[in-house]
Amino acid sequence: MDKKQKLLSALALVFLLNIALIALAQTAPDAFADSWRRGSSGETVKKIQRRLSDWGYYSGAVDGVYGARTEEAVKKFQKKNGLTADGVAGPATLAAIGLPSGSGGSSGGGSSDVNLLARLISAEARGEPYSGQVAVGAVVLNRMEHPSFPSTMSGVIYQKGAFSCLDDGQWDEPVTESAYRAARDALNGWDPSGGAIYYFNPATATSAWIWSRPEIVTIGKHKFCM
Repeated sequence: MDKKQKLLSALALVFLLNIALIALAQTAPDAFADSWRRGSSGETVKKIQRRLSDWGYYSGAVDGVYGARTEEAVKKFQKKNGLTADGVAGPATLAAIGLPSGSGGSSGGGSSDVNLLARLISAEARGEPYSGQVAVGAVVLNRMEHPSFPSTMSGVIYQKGAFSCLDDGQWDEPVTESAYRAARDALNGWDPSGGAIYYFNPATATSAWIWSRPEIVTIGKHKFCM
C-alpha cells in the first residue's frame, strides 16, 4: 500500500469514528451531560418527568423530551425546594429529585441520597437525640422496603402528605451537621426505630389513626410505630 492509499485509509477511519461518536451522542445523550434543559431528551428526562408527575408538578406526557411543560414543572419543583428556579435540571436539582447527575438514579447510599435524607432528618428531627435523628432516617429506608410505599428515597420523602416539614417551612432551613452523620448511619444499617414505618409527636399529633398504630419505641419527642 503506497502513502496515498494509507492516507486515504486513515482519513476514512477518522471519518467513520466521527460518525460513530455523533450517533452515540444522539442515541445516548445522558452519557455526555451533567444537566438537562429544554431541548434535552433521553431516559433521565423520562425519570425526571415521571417523578415530577408522581409528585403533582408535571402533567404532560412522560416521553423523554424536555419541553416547555417539563421546564415549567422543574421550575415549580425548584421554587418549592429552595433551589434556583431556572428550569434547568442541574446537579443540585437532580440530587433533590433523587437522580444523581450523569446517571439514572440510585438508592445505594450515594452523595445525593445522603444529602436528601439529611435534609429530611434535619427538618423533621432538629433538636432530637442523635439516636432519634437516625431513627427518622431509618423510617424513610424502612418505607422504601415496604410494599405500601414508593421504592425510592425521593419517592418516599416527596410523597404527598408524608412529611409535614415540606409544607411548614422546615425543609428550607439549613441542614444540621448531625443530620448528615445520622443519614450516613441510617444508610449504613443502624435502625434505632426497630423497623418502624411511622413516627409522630404525641404533643402535636391530631390524627386519631396514628395513635392506633402499634408502638415500638419512644425516642425523645417521637413515638415510632408500625
